[in-house]
Amino acid sequence: MSSLCRRVRRSASVLVLSLGVVVVGAGPAGAHVEASAEGAQAGAGPLTVSFLAEAESSTAGIVGAQVQLPEGLPPASATLASAPAGWAMTPTADGYEVAGPDIGAGVDLEYSVVIDRLPQEAPAELPFKTLLRYSDGVEDAWIEVPFEGNPEPENPAPSIAVAPAAAPVTTPAPATESAAPSTAATESSPSRSAAPEAAAADDGGLSTGAVVALAAVAAAALAGGLWFLRRRSSHTGR
Repeated sequence: MSSLCRRVRRSASVLVLSLGVVVVGAGPAGAHVEASAEGAQAGAGPLTVSFLAEAESSTAGIVGAQVQLPEGLPPASATLASAPAGWAMTPTADGYEVAGPDIGAGVDLEYSVVIDRLPQEAPAELPFKTLLRYSDGVEDAWIEVPFEGNPEPENPAPSIAVAPAAAPVTTPAPATESAAPSTAATESSPSRSAAPEAAAADDGGLSTGAVVALAAVAAAALAGGLWFLRRRSSHTGR
């Protein structure tokens, strides 16, 4: 590849990644960058996203990958989980860059990042536009997003499938409980009703006693009267 072609590809790829302009033909057929994530769901996290960038050069190795995060994901939301030895992550204005020593010509780049939380309104496909850098100065842009007029772009951006956000959980209002009748009050009712009955019983007992007493008095009076009459009769006979 001529130095002029390399300079054109380098300038075009930098412009594409920063402005989002689509360029076709940045890499050979078959080479690509893939992203994968298990259980990706809008509004959920943390999520580990793994990347595989296939090497396209047999003479130069990959030394860096600059990624533009999807809308709604700030640079601080991504942290490096795994990468080649000696590689590190550096935040950028719209994403991050992972870079380090040359991993070797023809060696694929594998690394992963952890996303704190996906956006609540994340689309079904989240693209991670990627710019690969090689040790010989060549850069490949994988930044094309499929659309109706170009469903299978030549240099697609790696992307992950995202499930819709979970439906919000609604907590039913607690049912209003009717006041339970007071057991103590119920049990105390017979005591209150027993009082009049006891009083009535007491009244009945007093009336009977009075009658008996009156009868005794009457009997005594009658006996006394009879005794008096008999005595008087005996005195008269004398």
